[in-house]
Amino acid sequence: MVVTIIVFVLVFGVVVIAHELGHFLIAKLNGIKVVQFSIGMGPDIVKFTKGETKYVLKLLPIGGACMFEGEDGIYTKDQDGDGQKPEGAFNDANVWSRIATVFAGPFFNIILAFLLSLIVVGFSGESIPIINALTEGYPAEEAGLREGDVITKIDGERIYLQGEVTIASALSGGEPMEIEYERDGQKYSTVITPKFSEQDNRYYLGFAIGETVQCKGFDLIRYSAYEVRYWLKVTVKSLLMLVQGKLSANDLSGPVGIAAMIDETIEVTKPYGLPTVVINMINFAVLLSVNLGVMNLLPLPALDGGRLLFMFIEVVRGRPVSPDKEGMVHFIGFVALMILMVFVLYNDIARFFVK
Repeated sequence: MVVTIIVFVLVFGVVVIAHELGHFLIAKLNGIKVVQFSIGMGPDIVKFTKGETKYVLKLLPIGGACMFEGEDGIYTKDQDGDGQKPEGAFNDANVWSRIATVFAGPFFNIILAFLLSLIVVGFSGESIPIINALTEGYPAEEAGLREGDVITKIDGERIYLQGEVTIASALSGGEPMEIEYERDGQKYSTVITPKFSEQDNRYYLGFAIGETVQCKGFDLIRYSAYEVRYWLKVTVKSLLMLVQGKLSANDLSGPVGIAAMIDETIEVTKPYGLPTVVINMINFAVLLSVNLGVMNLLPLPALDGGRLLFMFIEVVRGRPVSPDKEGMVHFIGFVALMILMVFVLYNDIARFFVK
């Protein structure tokens, strides 16, 4: 358990630091004063001030914050005693500078995911969508697919990785799927209706797929980008399924659920040696970083996406929304977010620890 906690803190910490660092660096480039850069939540355990910024490490290893001068109409004390607002206020910056500063957090999460994918793909290679076995009596065999065929598109969407085929099949809902593939340099197309497995409670096309290729040079960059693209697709599709009611709030996982998954992954991969464990934890960080980036871009109060929404309204209107009104909306959103976190925490504890 101690190892799991340490790994959780490291993985979550790296992802959160990347997010807040994005806000921090772009704010500095645009002349916006960063009042506080904090990692974690709850009571302060380490803090110091350097320059105009207070740096804080908090007790609970979840979340973080990059607080700007004048954000939501809140200013630090008048240091010069002349009654003037401090310089470098967030709301005094050009609207596009503010948009760039807020967007930088999620964007840095995507950059981090790509950099970590370079390590994962460089070490493990990448699995490309080549059929290596067919299941008798399933739709793929009946449609004429053969071993060695390369899946190139599903329902018009370009396919690069084995995982994209697996997730498309699992989330198909049994609807017919248009499969495009290559065989001996020729392109073919067919329509396959996935078959439901009562045992696994999911749909299958009826083939085993995947051939690992080692990636170097430009291929390493290319397939690392495909890896990030894959996780972006999985995250977005999962959110859409949640909105459509195909997933419920009970399917969400918070810090406790993430820690439990890390613990399970460590236990499963331990027999294969430390390098395998490390690579799996880095891959987990890729998933987590992409999720954090996408979730923060949702146009909801208290999230980066909610702040961006107000700024784009400002661009359209030609004047900002009242800071008091915007601050109230974000406060309500923050309270709702805290309630959701408590609900997810309860679900995590009930799911993983209550027998």
